[in-house]
Formats: sequence, C-alpha cells, structure tokens
Amino acid sequence: MRIVRMLFAALSDPAGVFEHRLGALERIALVLDDWFDTHRRLADTETRMTAVLNELHLTELVTSITGLSAIGAAAILAETGDPNRFTSARALVKHASLAPREKLSGTYIGRTKLTGQGRPGLRLAAWRAVWGAQRANPVYAARFTHLTTRAQNKLTTTQAQAVIGAAILRQLHAVVTTGRAWDPIIATQGTERRTVMPIAA
Repeated sequence: MRIVRMLFAALSDPAGVFEHRLGALERIALVLDDWFDTHRRLADTETRMTAVLNELHLTELVTSITGLSAIGAAAILAETGDPNRFTSARALVKHASLAPREKLSGTYIGRTKLTGQGRPGLRLAAWRAVWGAQRANPVYAARFTHLTTRAQNKLTTTQAQAVIGAAILRQLHAVVTTGRAWDPIIATQGTERRTVMPIAA
C-alpha cells in the first residue's frame, strides 16, 4: 500500500515525476558509459590477443579449424600455455576437466559425468568456442546431431557440447604441436569420403 501511495503522490506532483525521470536518465547514462568502457577494454584485449597469435605465426593454423575464431583460439591458448607441454591431447582435455569419468564401486555403475576438477578458465574458453564451431563446422554439427539422436546412449545437449569442446581442444593441440592445418578427414578419423579428382590423360 505504501508503494501505491508513493506512486499516486508522484503522479499528482508533475515536478517530482520530472525530477525522478532526470535521475533515472542519469543512471541510464552512467550504465551506458560503463558498458562502453567495458566494451572498449574488451576490444583492446582481443586486439592484443590476436596480435600475440600473429607474432607466434599461429593465426592461420588455429583458424584452419572451421568455426574457431582467432580470439576463441587465443583464449584457449592463454589458459593452456604452450600445448607442447602436454604429453598428449588427452592430457590437455583432462586439464580442462572435459574428460568424463564413470563412478564405479564393485558392481555399482553410477552416472558418467565431468569431474569439475582442472582449470575452470580453460573449460570456459572451450565452452565458448563450441557455440561458433558447432554452427559453422559441418564435422562438429554432424557429431552433435549423432550424439543427441542416436538410439543407444543418447546424450543431452550439454553432454554433447562437452564432447565437442573436448574435440576442439584435441584438434587445437594437434594443429599447434604438428604445425599442420586442420583436416576434416583426420578429424572424422577417416570416415568422411574424400573426393577423388580424375587425373588428366
């Protein structure tokens, strides 16, 4: 009731309403200023991140993974450091805690889920990379569809995205450590058909 009375009092006093609107507009202006400052700082950070990738001559290599942006790759590499320090791509995935683990005890088999251990910043960077890669990369899109629609052991959307995130980490590790561009044939473990071009006689 007190709030209703205050509203009626404000409406009966046009000057009060006008002053209230000015205060609200000033608060909106402050929020917009903060937003623009944050956006400007983010843009500067992204520019510096891509500059480092260019200095390391990795931009073309990491963006050969269709759907992975230079910023997405830089965010992952900022969390991992040099991928060569990991003995395998699997070790990198475990570092991000994107390797699922079964709960087993005697004959009891529990749910398979992510442990939540590992580096949260790396896991977040991988999750963010999933969104663009899943839409733009036909290999990841097909894998996601298969995982979420198969008859046996169908995964939820989140579980399938965790699988895609782990795949991005493994393949990013592969392209950086080998120096070879991403190949959809290798990414699908040879299951995608190659188009054979006839040799001119």
